[in-house]
Amino acid sequence: MSALTETDPKAAGFDPAALARIEPWMDRLVADGRLAGLSVAVARRGRIAFARACGQADLARGTPFTLDTVARIYSMTKPLTSVAVMQLYEQGLFQLDDPIARVLPEFSEMRVAVGGNRAKLETEPARRPITVRDLLTHTAGLTYGFMEATLVDAQYREHGIDFLAREGTLANMTARLAKLPLLAQPGSAWNYSVATDVLGQYVTAVSGRPFADYLRDSVIAPLGMADTDFHVPPALMPRFCAAYAYDRERRLRPFDDSVETPFAQPPAIASGGGGLVSTAADYQRFCRMILNRGTLDGHRLLGRKSVDLMLANHLPGDLAAMGTPRFAETSYTGIGFGLGFSVMLDPARAQILGTAGEVAWGGMASTAFWIDPAEDLSVVLMTQLVPSSALPIRRELRVLTYAALAA
Repeated sequence: MSALTETDPKAAGFDPAALARIEPWMDRLVADGRLAGLSVAVARRGRIAFARACGQADLARGTPFTLDTVARIYSMTKPLTSVAVMQLYEQGLFQLDDPIARVLPEFSEMRVAVGGNRAKLETEPARRPITVRDLLTHTAGLTYGFMEATLVDAQYREHGIDFLAREGTLANMTARLAKLPLLAQPGSAWNYSVATDVLGQYVTAVSGRPFADYLRDSVIAPLGMADTDFHVPPALMPRFCAAYAYDRERRLRPFDDSVETPFAQPPAIASGGGGLVSTAADYQRFCRMILNRGTLDGHRLLGRKSVDLMLANHLPGDLAAMGTPRFAETSYTGIGFGLGFSVMLDPARAQILGTAGEVAWGGMASTAFWIDPAEDLSVVLMTQLVPSSALPIRRELRVLTYAALAA
């Protein structure tokens, strides 16, 4: 259950009146029918300065959205998977520039799409192997089928490359993926992709344990994230929310039910890129571990230098220079990428309030978080609207939060 107990915002260095602006912003989103419900948790200096929820977790059943609501966090799974990878790296089991084919030989002879059409794709050999760092930074040349932007995306759809599929195995899906061409030469471009799902299989191969078991035992359990898993057990189902999308009239319609949902059963494939459900309180515990440079409540999950490395920009420039000027509702000018997170490089170029060195990411259903080490700040937003580009709520919440900093 929730451990989001508020303290005096002043003690956390906030202007209480300015921080309180978040609540009417939340209320308006619900009252205007743009969101069914949402929660926001703002923590600074080890204190919860703001924690509110409003609206409905399930419109049909009249279930309120609370700070304990269990939500699909989709791609907010990726940072946890990246922590698992870095734990194994710390054990000396591989180097970040190792070719993944040393452990996953199906990736040993990759080819790269260079032209052609859907009937016949033209390819050339990859100029270098895919490395572990490439997977962590989304520069491996992989993609997602749902992007629907390239011929390689179309091949993913044609061959059923979907790590959220409810049948098959992680090993089999990874092997099928490796038979398809890359979108770009490894290391040459940033493309959001199934790379973190491949890292799940890499964790399995390196650790000798099923990825889901390793993640639960080595990351989720030590963090005390009691409501986080790849499915919702029966005891938590009353707190699980429905997901929504807009119809043509911009009205909310069901996307996934809170009861008749695939998440009620353990999945066939544990998706390291998007398979977890969680709560605002649980994810704030993950954020606090990162802010503590690897520790939480006496448990050390990573060395402090490993956390520093994860939070550094690993690209030669920003994401815009690597071929991605925008993603979701966000401009990627002035934004880099570390080992599992986006990294703020320059708030002025990004045209948003923030701090150089903060890291962030979000999920397909509009959930989001960011961690600002310089301000000792972390913010978690939980809601369930697909896709995440439907509303600019992440940017709006950033402005409301940073504008309230007073000390």
